[in-house]
Amino acid sequence: MSINQTEAERMGGAVAGAIHEHWGLFLAEGIILVILGLIAIVVPPLATLAFTIIIGWLFFVSGVVGLITTAWARGAPGFWWSLVSAIIAIAAGVVLLLWPVNGTLSLTLVLIAFFIVEGGASIFYAVEHRDQLSGRWGWMLVSGIIDLILAAIILAGLPGTASWALGLLVGINMVFGGAALIAMALAARKPMAA
Repeated sequence: MSINQTEAERMGGAVAGAIHEHWGLFLAEGIILVILGLIAIVVPPLATLAFTIIIGWLFFVSGVVGLITTAWARGAPGFWWSLVSAIIAIAAGVVLLLWPVNGTLSLTLVLIAFFIVEGGASIFYAVEHRDQLSGRWGWMLVSGIIDLILAAIILAGLPGTASWALGLLVGINMVFGGAALIAMALAARKPMAA
């Protein structure tokens, strides 16, 4: 057995031990995510608005931090590019915070672009690897087609879909992520084998 394999097994055991020790926290996080996800699915416009505001704050704070960091490193190469990047992040944050309803349309367009690129990449990946992936390449192909269908549905319904698409998708993601955490926590609560 190699040193890297032994180290990986030791680290894997440490992670499993930490998860076992704190399984209750993971369970609580999973339950909270499922509840928030269900709320987002039931009231997607509210979730979309909340998501837009959170993204606005992320842009704004990252821009301010970038501006401070750039000011400290005035002599560093790329100073002007860093300054422009920070100012753009601050501006994007301010726009999303002051006009979150309009910001949802912009974020929905980004989501549509993501689905198109992700769908196309998945389809090309599946076709290119159909020999190596045997029967599983079809699932990748279907995933890519679904991404393109989602993009088309959201695009065809604009601007109306902008009010619910982000919230619904974030909600679905939270439900599945929370369910995975719950399953992991319940499996980790059992004593570990020595």
